Amino acid sequence: MASADHGRNEAAILLANAAFYRAFSQGDHAAMSELWARRAPVTCFHPLAPVLIGRRAVLASWLEILRESPPFELRCDHPVVHVFDGVAVVTCYEGNGDHPAHLAATNVFVLEAGHWRMVHHQAGPLSEPIPRPVPPSAFN
Repeated sequence: MASADHGRNEAAILLANAAFYRAFSQGDHAAMSELWARRAPVTCFHPLAPVLIGRRAVLASWLEILRESPPFELRCDHPVVHVFDGVAVVTCYEGNGDHPAHLAATNVFVLEAGHWRMVHHQAGPLSEPIPRPVPPSAFN
């Protein structure tokens, strides 16, 4: 893959990844549904829960989570993107508010109809929290 294409793909993947955390933080099930693949098989492991297989089961779980939880900021710290032939893996740490990250997460996307769509999300607890990164503006 050419360097410019790789950079464009990585930027688009990070935007899709950010949309996932925004949908969660805003309690927006419609936006969450839009992110998940329609044709490719999907799976999800919520922290400390068994695997969910299939779009219907995964989206039903998000409906329950987003309906019952008051919205709070769930952020993605230190995202790293790996792209291979129409598949992208984003690894990161999840935290909320100003608290240290307490979960490690893997988000997998596929290129479907010209859009990066999520096919897998998995989050699990860290053995030790990771402090929130200091924003660049804090150095000025």
